[in-house]
Amino acid sequence: MSAYTALDLQYIGGQWRAGTSTRHVQNLNPYNQTLIFDLQAASSVDVDSAYSAAEHAFKDERIKAIQVRKQVITLLSEIIQQRREEIIQWLIDESGSTRLKANIEVDAALGIIKESLSFPEKMQTTQLESKDPSRKSFVLRKPLGVIAVISPWNFPFHLSMRSVVTAIACGNSVVLKPASDTPVTGGTLLGKLFEEAGLPHGVLNVVAGSGSEIGDYFVEHSVPKMISFTGSTEVGKQVGVKALASSRIKRLALELGGNAPLVILDDADLDLAVELTVMGRFLHQGQICMSTNRVIVDESIHDAYVDKLIQRVKTIVVGDPNQADTLIGPIINASQVDKLKTIIQNAIQHNAILAYAGGIEGQVVAPHIFTEVDPHADIALEESFGPVLPIIKVQNEEHALEIANSTRFGLSSAVCTSNLERGGEFASKLDVGMTHINGISVADHANAPFGGERNSGLGRFNGEWIFEEFTRTHWQTFPV
Repeated sequence: MSAYTALDLQYIGGQWRAGTSTRHVQNLNPYNQTLIFDLQAASSVDVDSAYSAAEHAFKDERIKAIQVRKQVITLLSEIIQQRREEIIQWLIDESGSTRLKANIEVDAALGIIKESLSFPEKMQTTQLESKDPSRKSFVLRKPLGVIAVISPWNFPFHLSMRSVVTAIACGNSVVLKPASDTPVTGGTLLGKLFEEAGLPHGVLNVVAGSGSEIGDYFVEHSVPKMISFTGSTEVGKQVGVKALASSRIKRLALELGGNAPLVILDDADLDLAVELTVMGRFLHQGQICMSTNRVIVDESIHDAYVDKLIQRVKTIVVGDPNQADTLIGPIINASQVDKLKTIIQNAIQHNAILAYAGGIEGQVVAPHIFTEVDPHADIALEESFGPVLPIIKVQNEEHALEIANSTRFGLSSAVCTSNLERGGEFASKLDVGMTHINGISVADHANAPFGGERNSGLGRFNGEWIFEEFTRTHWQTFPV
C-alpha cells in the first residue's frame, strides 16, 4: 500500500486542487523546524465551492442510504488500521506528537469510528402516545444538513474525526477547516481516508487556510446548519457570537479550554498521586484541554508529594518525539513557546517558587514545577497549555473544593484518595463536566459524554450525546 500524496492540496467536491488565496501556509515540523511543504491557502472562493459541494452532496440519495454510510465507515476503520504507521508518522512529524501520544490518538479515532457505526440505524421514526385521540403522533429523526467543523492542532486527527465521522454517520455532509499548524493530520489526511473508503464526492470537503482570511467567513456563511468548534475559549466565544449573529442562526457545539485540577486529598496514595500528575500534566507536553493544569494538595502531605514528584519528573525523557520512550516532545510553534516563557516569568514575579526548572531548548520545553502558588494568580487561574505545573497547598478538603471551583473553566478534573466513596462525593461538588477518581484528568471514551461547563464550552461529544447534537427532530401528526 503506497503512502498518500498531494496532501498539500484542498479537497473540494471530490477534487484535489490548489487553494486560490495569495497566501501560503508553511507546514513545519515542530521538533526540527524542517519544512514539510508550503501550502497555497484556501480563500473565500474555495469556502464557497466547498459549501456548495457539501450542499449538493447532502441531497445525494446514496448518502441517505443506511448501508452506504455503514459500508464507508467500516472500510474507513479498516483503512486506518492498515495505514496506522503512516498516520502515526504524520502525527509525529506535523503535530509534534510523541509515539505514545500518537498511538493514543489513533486508538481514540478508531473508537469514535466504531461508536458511529450504530448511528445510521438510529435515524428512525418513533410513534408517540398521542394526547389527541383523533390523531397519531410521530417524531422523525433527521440529519441537520451541512455541518462546518473547525478542528484544533493538539489532537488534530482524533478531534477532526470525532465530528466528521459522526456527522457523516448521521447523514450530514461536512466542510472541515483544520488548524493551520496541522493541515494534514487535521484535514487532508481525512479527505484521503474517506476517499479511499468510497465516500460519495462532496460529502466531505477540506479547506485549509489562514483563520484571519477565511475564519469569519467560514462561520458566518449561510449554508452550514451547525458549527462544531474545538479550540481555545477566546476563539470559541468569537465563533459563537458570529454564528448567532449571521443571517441564519446556527447550532453550536463548542469544546473549549480547560483548567483541570488534580485534587490530592490527605488520605491519597502518594505514588499514585505522582503518576497521575506526570501523565495528566506532561502527556503531549501538556497541550491537551483536559490536561492537569494545577495540582491542589492537602498541606499535611504537600512536602512529601512534592519531593516524590520532583524525583519522578527527573526520569522523564524529553526531546525527540520519534523515540519510543519520549514523554515530552516539542511545543507546536514558536509563538506558544513564547507564551510559556511569559507564564513562567510572571509566576516567578508573583513570588511562586520554581521548584523544578527543566530548561527550554528550541521548541522543546521541559517540565517547570511551581510551589507556593497563590491560587488567585494567573498561573493558577488560566490555562497554560504546556508542561508548566503550579502546585497549590490547601488546608483541608473544604478548602480544596473552594480552590478547585475558583476558575472560569469547568472541563475535566481528577481526585486522588484512598476512599472511593469520599472521592465520589467530592467529585459531585465540582462544577465540571468530567471527573476521574484515582485516574488522570485526560480521558475520553467514545461512548461517554465529553464536554464542560462555564467557559469550557457548550454541548457534549461522543455516544448518544453527539448523536443528539448532530441530528434534529421533526414532529408530525396524522388523523387516525
